[in-house]
Amino acid sequence: MDAVEVFNSLPAARLEEDLLACLAAPAWGSAVIAGRPYARRDDILAAADAAARALSLDDVLTGLSAHPRIGERAGGDTREAAWSRREQSAAAQSADEVTKAALIEANRAYEGKFGHVFLIFASGRTQEDILAAARERLTNDPAAEREIVADELRKIGRLRLERVLDAL
Repeated sequence: MDAVEVFNSLPAARLEEDLLACLAAPAWGSAVIAGRPYARRDDILAAADAAARALSLDDVLTGLSAHPRIGERAGGDTREAAWSRREQSAAAQSADEVTKAALIEANRAYEGKFGHVFLIFASGRTQEDILAAARERLTNDPAAEREIVADELRKIGRLRLERVLDAL
């Protein structure tokens, strides 16, 4: 059985657990599950992208609540925490103390302005890159930033869904 067939045949409760580890917004997981059966892997990913783009602000904020601050190590032994550590690993290895301190300050300023954690698709990025992006995004108005953060959440969810599919 290939990954798509396994994905289509998983019990909804089991698949929901996997999907919540990818993107912690129940509405997203429910929409992906409701689209089964899928014919191809690309169909699953397209449905996931569409479901992420349709999330309400409250759904996005729910999804954000599962993410640690950039530069902070996710605790615990959940799959989501392990993925977060993996996604931020390049950034964690690349930063000096001055950059780490500047990123902490940028996180605080961002949270103060927007009311939620700064989220960025961190895979493969250095802390210097992330810091520059945080500073740039601090100049956004709330409406523009909502669109950006929702898209960053979508990209992270998609990467994680690809990992789930690869493991099936």
